[in-house]
Amino acid sequence: MSAHSHGHASGASGDRRVIWAIGVNLLLTIAQVVGGIVSGSLSLVADAIHNLSDAMALVIAFVARRVARKPADEFMTWGYGRAEAVAALVNYTTLIVIGLYLVYEGVFRLFEPQPVGGWIVVAVAGLALAVDTATAVLTYALSKRSMNIRAAFLHNVSDALGSVGVIVAGTLIILYDWRIVDPIVTLMIAAYVLWQSFREIGASIRLLMMGAPAGLDLRSLVADISAIEGVRAVYHIHAWTVTEETSAFEARIVISDDHSPKDVREQVDSLLKERHGITHVSLAIERGQGSHGEHPVVGHRQE
Repeated sequence: MSAHSHGHASGASGDRRVIWAIGVNLLLTIAQVVGGIVSGSLSLVADAIHNLSDAMALVIAFVARRVARKPADEFMTWGYGRAEAVAALVNYTTLIVIGLYLVYEGVFRLFEPQPVGGWIVVAVAGLALAVDTATAVLTYALSKRSMNIRAAFLHNVSDALGSVGVIVAGTLIILYDWRIVDPIVTLMIAAYVLWQSFREIGASIRLLMMGAPAGLDLRSLVADISAIEGVRAVYHIHAWTVTEETSAFEARIVISDDHSPKDVREQVDSLLKERHGITHVSLAIERGQGSHGEHPVVGHRQE
């Protein structure tokens, strides 16, 4: 099987997992709405709306996965792979808003503890935990390879933690009237959501801002190129991340007159791909004796 065929099969399999995850989350939303109406619990209906936002996060992730696989064209010459980074940024931003709202709710309930709507709320929270766990299982493997799915996965993890909080806090409040447990658990969940979101959102921003590949030591890279026989200078370097799997590098390289541009190009190309993990290399080779010290090593001179 070709690499392309394997990638297509893997993409189709991943799509099915995300579709199943969307389906079970929508079913949970319906169950929570019904449970909220039957029990008269407004908080359960509110949680259903929150869970609907998780389903929408998965829909955004799914659409981005499909768009990202579109081939390059005259409008998007690098292809559409960055659609996943855009989706990740949207979902992480949403998570930060949710986390801040949970902080607000937690602090408010510290001063004005709220009643819990009975065992039916705890039971529906148990159902929500089961669904969130199933969703996490469906998306976990995909989340390790994609910041897009990782953001949707974190939505579900935060929901699962919320369900655990409702079960623990609700049970303690019903049995012992320990109402202080509810806001404490809420603030702990909010802290986790915000910590994870701020930790992960930087990667999507870096990619969209055309940042250098994570972990790339540019000084070491320049030193390695300069050490190749015949290389006199390296300047106008640009290194950036195109997608999570693709990184690019371009530069102008000055070589001495007695060396072959083809040989130097092949050596630099091999060095960048094998030692520094650069997947796409574009080089402009020129001959010359000057130091080219007037040119910036990184980036290009602003006119």
